[in-house]
Parts: sequence; structure tokens; C-alpha cells
Amino acid sequence: MAAAGVIGGAGVVSAGAVGAAVARGAYRVLNARPPGGRERWSRKNNRGRDVTLLEGPAVAVGIATAALLTPGLPLQVRLAGCGAALGAGAVGLYDDLNERGAAKGFRGHLSALARGEVTTGAVKILGIGAVGLAAGAVVRRDPLERVLAGLVVAGAANVVNLFDLRPGRAVKAAAVGSGAAVVREVFADGGPASGARSGLLTAAALGAAAALVPEDLGERAMLGDCGANALGAVLGVAAAARASRPGLVGLAAGLAALTAASEKVSFTKVIAATPALRFLDEWGRDTGPKPGEATDG
Repeated sequence: MAAAGVIGGAGVVSAGAVGAAVARGAYRVLNARPPGGRERWSRKNNRGRDVTLLEGPAVAVGIATAALLTPGLPLQVRLAGCGAALGAGAVGLYDDLNERGAAKGFRGHLSALARGEVTTGAVKILGIGAVGLAAGAVVRRDPLERVLAGLVVAGAANVVNLFDLRPGRAVKAAAVGSGAAVVREVFADGGPASGARSGLLTAAALGAAAALVPEDLGERAMLGDCGANALGAVLGVAAAARASRPGLVGLAAGLAALTAASEKVSFTKVIAATPALRFLDEWGRDTGPKPGEATDG
């Protein structure tokens, strides 16, 4: 057990470090010369502050690269993780940069599509669904399990994106939701099954996202759909690779329930009304006005 912990811990650190290093490097390069100009990537956050969307592509590239380079990952998980990061990140980036249509939420975009209006959100939903099914087909062999795994990947991509409404929130939610997988990986025996060592992919994804949390919390950058979808999709791949069939059913149902709940309930209001969640949500974030900004008092 002690030896497994040492080996597993080293793997987790290595995977997280690769993701973090590539994400930081990609962000530095993109921020130095933003493709299409800086204005194309600039958005206002919930407090009206200018932030850049460049964090998202940097995180997606960091995760994809770490999936390819991290030692110990089974080939199926490696390929599915890289493909999910790039695929979900790409459709998310399309929505980030070309958003059109007034529809909001999963139901809103699908309703608009039923009326013949193709919103960028609908393109993203369909694209992430396709990415999820492709990834599920890579990490599972049974036809039913492939579909369930696809639902888990697509559902995780969407749910993480639902939390990307405040600085740092999506990464914190992802860490809370998938942190147990990293702990399990520390004590893994490194078996040969396709799901074994998938915790390394979780560590790589969280490492890439965590590397840019200071920019996110400092309200200089945001994940956007690109980064949040890539992060969620890859966490979904890792979960789908190691889950049993009942586990896949439970994960798919839970993610579907969260998506449905988001259509009726404001996660932001729930967090604000729950002291423990509010503390975690605000931890590390600048909640005061910028120097020179007016206050209500």
C-alpha cells in the first residue's frame, strides 16, 4: 500500500505538472499575441470588468497535451481525453467568439432549433454530444456502455460550464466533484484495465485549470465555454473510463438531473444562501470594488 501510494502520488503530481506547465505556457503565448486582436477576446464579467477569454484555449491545450504526454495512461483514455479536450474546447470556443441568438439554457437552445433558428448554443450542444459519443466509444466496448459513457462526457462538459458564472467557481466545482478520483489514483495499483489509472487524466485536467486560477480569481481572464467545456468533458472521460455499468447509469442520471435543475433553479442563489458553499465560492476572490470604483455607500 505504501509503495502504491508513492508511485500513484508521483504519477498524479507529474500529470498535474504537465497540464499546468503547458496551460501557463499557452496562455503566455496567446496573451502576448491574441489571434485576431485583443478586442476579439475581451468580454465583461458579472461585475462589468474586462476579462480575456484566452484562458479557455490555454486550458484546453494544456489538458490535451497532458493527456498525450502523461506516463501511465491507458491508450484508450489517452486518446479519448485528448480528443474530448480539443473537440469540446473547439465547439465551446465557437460559441464564445460567435454567440448569436437570444435563447438561453439547454431548453432554450433546443426550442430555438425546433423553430428553425440555429443558435451558436445549439451548435455547441450538438457538437459536445458528438464529442461525448465519440469519446464514449473509445473508452468502453459494450454498445450500451458506450452510449452511457457519451452521456457522461457530454453531461460533465455542460455541468462544469453551468458553474462558470463567477471567477474561479467552475474550477472549484470541478475539483470538489472529481477530487476523490485523484485521491484514489494515489493509492492505485496501476492495473492494466482501460479504466485503471484514469485518475491521472483527472489530475492532468485539474492541474491545467488550476494553473490559471490566479488569473481567473483576479478577474483578468475567464474559462468561457471553451475552457469549461474542455475541462468538464475530460473529467467525464476519466469518470466514464473507470465506472461500472451501474456507475455509468448513476453518473449520467446525476448529470442530467443537474442540467434539468439549472433550468429551474439558480445555482448562484443556492450558493449564496448556503454559508459553506458561499465561503468556498468566494475564497480567493476579490469581492470588493477596484480602486477608483464607486461603492453603494
